[in-house]
Amino acid sequence: MARPARKRKTQKQAPGWLWMLSGLSIGLIVALVVYVRSSGVAPAPVTISLPVPEAEPAPAVTPEPARASEPAEPPEATFEFYEMLPRFEVVIPEVESDARADNTPAEVAAPGAYVLQAGSFRQLADADRRQANLALLGIESRIQRVTIDDDVFHRVRIGPMDDLEELNRARTLLRDARIETLLMRVP
Repeated sequence: MARPARKRKTQKQAPGWLWMLSGLSIGLIVALVVYVRSSGVAPAPVTISLPVPEAEPAPAVTPEPARASEPAEPPEATFEFYEMLPRFEVVIPEVESDARADNTPAEVAAPGAYVLQAGSFRQLADADRRQANLALLGIESRIQRVTIDDDVFHRVRIGPMDDLEELNRARTLLRDARIETLLMRVP
């Protein structure tokens, strides 16, 4: 015996524009609440009344008559930082590094060995890119990996150079290529 086919009841769903309208209204309500909270409109203060224990009546105080002829003296300002600052004093050592930014066009004339640092990068790829740019200029460089306070830096260095003509030629090439360098004298 065959069963009769059942008709499924179809539920009518809400149209898409109605869903969009309800989502938009919810979003506007949330935005309004955020705006009101951030605009500084403070809620009304809450007052709490606590029972006051009974105490003996305070003695009657007679106020002094105000003197109209004498102006009231402002209280003297006290500053605590005069005592606090000497405790936070930091002593800077007088030893200065020989390294200086190499943005001066003057040629190096003092004989000795020099190193030019053409950059210090956190990523090895950036240091490789700088080394490739220097190779295109005809300058041989090397990458030095340094760890300072758990941070790893990759320094691109040129040299050491003893020949002052070669050093000044490299500095001129780097300055023309707008590559900032740091000139350091090797002890």
